[in-house]
Amino acid sequence: MEQNTYEPRTIQVVPEELKASQAKYMSKVYGWMSLALVVTGLIAYLVAGSETLITAIIANKLLFYGLIIAEFGLVIWLSARITKMSTTTAIAAFMGYAVLNGLTLSLIFLIYTFSSIALTFFVTAGTFAVMSVYGYVTKTDLTKIGKIMMMLLVGIIIASLVNLFLKSPMIYWITTYVGVAVFVGLIAYDTQKIKNYFLELNGDESLMGRMAIMGALTLYLDFINLFLFLLRLFGGGRSND
Repeated sequence: MEQNTYEPRTIQVVPEELKASQAKYMSKVYGWMSLALVVTGLIAYLVAGSETLITAIIANKLLFYGLIIAEFGLVIWLSARITKMSTTTAIAAFMGYAVLNGLTLSLIFLIYTFSSIALTFFVTAGTFAVMSVYGYVTKTDLTKIGKIMMMLLVGIIIASLVNLFLKSPMIYWITTYVGVAVFVGLIAYDTQKIKNYFLELNGDESLMGRMAIMGALTLYLDFINLFLFLLRLFGGGRSND
């Protein structure tokens, strides 16, 4: 549940001559995000269809937790070094993260039916589209809402960790519904934040390319987390097949 680091000071008015460049920048953000989702989905599907690979991930706890740690480490490294690495390195790191995430997400195919996963994906995609468009076009400063969402996210993480020991159904469902609301809000906030950050780049094409990757990672994480929370609500277990 990583989130990234742009903090524009206010809603900024974009001069007319820069709007086309801003739109191009955002198209790169959405393009890289979409590619990463395709990579993750394809890897997850292929791994789930391989008995050898899926068994290795399930049976080998060291491998499974190693993948989780590698994911967190890659996000932290990418976030910390994005302005100093080349665009090629940033792309490779992001796609590497998408692959790692696909490996761990392959397990959902063992828990939920394919039809419920597909339905949840389309619900997530529709929700993401609506909220991202809102974040892109709204004139309202979403900074305060974003900060509230981030505080709630910290609460969800803490409650989820505690519930690993308590195993309380009530906490599980509370974190599920709050989690959906949090990531719905973060999609709009992060879209606005990424859009506004364009003006901080001062026309630096090289930095723009790298920060488009960073923006794509932020929205990718929002999408994946919303998908997983919605899957708790809409996902049909394989026992129901």
